[in-house]
Amino acid sequence: MLFKRTHMCGELRLADEGKHVTLNGWVAKSRSLGSLVFVDLRDKTGITQVTFNEDAPAEILEAAKSLRSEFCIGVKGTVKERSSKNANIDTGDIEVFADDLVIYSKADTPPIYVRDDDNVDENLRLKYRYLDLRKNKMQRNLSFRHKVVKVCRDYFDENGFTEVETPILIKPTPEGARDYIVPSRIHNGYFYALPQSPQMFKQLLMVSGTDRYLQIAKCFRDEDLRADRQPEFTQIDLEMSFAGVDEVIEVQEGFLKRVMKEVKGIDIETPFPRMTYAEAMERYGSDKPDTRFDIELIKLNDVFEGCSFGLFTDNLAAGGDIRGICVPGGASEFSRKKIDKLTNEVKHYGAKGLIWIKYEESGISSSIGKYFSEEELKAVLDKCGATCGDIVFIVSGTSKVTYDSLGFLRRRIAGLLGMLDDNQFNFLWVVDFPMFEKDEEGNMRATHHPFTQPKLDELDKLDTDVFSVNADAYDIVLNGVELGGGSVRIHDKDLQKKMFTILGLTDEECQEKFGFLIEAFKYGAPPHAGLAYGLDRLVMLLLGEKSIREVIAFPKNQAAECPVCEAPAPAGEGQLEELGIALAESAEA
Repeated sequence: MLFKRTHMCGELRLADEGKHVTLNGWVAKSRSLGSLVFVDLRDKTGITQVTFNEDAPAEILEAAKSLRSEFCIGVKGTVKERSSKNANIDTGDIEVFADDLVIYSKADTPPIYVRDDDNVDENLRLKYRYLDLRKNKMQRNLSFRHKVVKVCRDYFDENGFTEVETPILIKPTPEGARDYIVPSRIHNGYFYALPQSPQMFKQLLMVSGTDRYLQIAKCFRDEDLRADRQPEFTQIDLEMSFAGVDEVIEVQEGFLKRVMKEVKGIDIETPFPRMTYAEAMERYGSDKPDTRFDIELIKLNDVFEGCSFGLFTDNLAAGGDIRGICVPGGASEFSRKKIDKLTNEVKHYGAKGLIWIKYEESGISSSIGKYFSEEELKAVLDKCGATCGDIVFIVSGTSKVTYDSLGFLRRRIAGLLGMLDDNQFNFLWVVDFPMFEKDEEGNMRATHHPFTQPKLDELDKLDTDVFSVNADAYDIVLNGVELGGGSVRIHDKDLQKKMFTILGLTDEECQEKFGFLIEAFKYGAPPHAGLAYGLDRLVMLLLGEKSIREVIAFPKNQAAECPVCEAPAPAGEGQLEELGIALAESAEA
């Protein structure tokens, strides 16, 4: 028997008193007091208290006594005002007195509690994700994500974008991370790749005349995981013909303004601030600066030039930098033990140590106090704008080390001192990225990707000083997290070929990897530009969550495994034989 529901469990209010209603859901809690049974009935909208008493048919009351957590049931009854109200739930002013009950299915004792305040291990939550998702919080997260996607589709449809699906099985191409590859049964020894992004296909759509493209696109990258990274993730992927930086930014600001208003109820001001990559690094040590708090990097090379402290003089002689940050009121907050912990953390970013200077009522103290007079240390404090009660942290090393270390440290300290307000949303565009950079092995690579257009007034530098060339690239940043990135694309086949040459690709490699794109550019490619958002990151930030796993229905764990279906798993011998694949003995072992 199936009860056709009239209301969801989170909908009923005092205005519904006297109505005869039908509810379906799961038993969140059951309390039997003999002739009186109280059941908290839950669905994705919330909880309603259902009461069974002697007014109910005897067989219904008896069945109600058997109810346990997570039984799936339907009830019929009358809405009445509660004598003892529950201010903790939206339906706390009413209860439903039941006169009928159907048990759709019984449940074993669940391996995890289905409640928002359950502090169970995350791997156990992910293993029983179908139970974890019953939590009101997780249902709210999924509904919130749905609303963001709906606003996205509505907004871009109204602005002339066409949603187009691009292939999932594509040709392996270098885009910065490892590909996931898929063997072909029909073409033994050949492989598809899962797309890291739809980059080249959306550019082909611009050549095709689609003009404005949108896709809620699945993307795949085989890279190490972290709180805001998954092997498979979702992009809001966009491209616009006959558009430059300003046109793209204007459309995207309209979208973000709409999202914030419709799903958060917040009016945000546009246009957003813009900051060059060079300024972001100099002030914040990061190309995705968190501007919710006022701690900035200060370059201290001139203060320490000519000093007798070998660590500083050797570094400056080698072309390195010395930078610091001033933490207002931090002198009393950071004990030696806390500083030692921060020191160990910045070492992950290449710093050899963390130097500190405290400015207190009792005087100035420092980890390098024996090398400098109090007057010299005071000059450093003055340079950093420090006043009594503050602490200054200093890192000496290459520019990259000082940026990375202090960029991390300023945000870490802000978190420790409660300076990060999840209800404050600071949007920022970072623009004018360098066109090229060196990887950890010293090889040249494109900072964004090889399809990004250099600034057209700097093209002459491609033959003389490539590392001084800036790209027409832009990232949208929210509270220290890169929400998305994009650029004006190269649409000239000769410039695209030159870019590949600078990156060290031979003509044969260009043809093998990108020949279809170069071929398409022969037939009238329009100027075009685009951007892609990380949908998971956007939803995570708007909800104030700390991990994108909280906004994905069935995420992978930190070992890139799906605990629900236990993927990845070995393939059968028959499957491997069809694919022409033989496993190495070490892999089989």
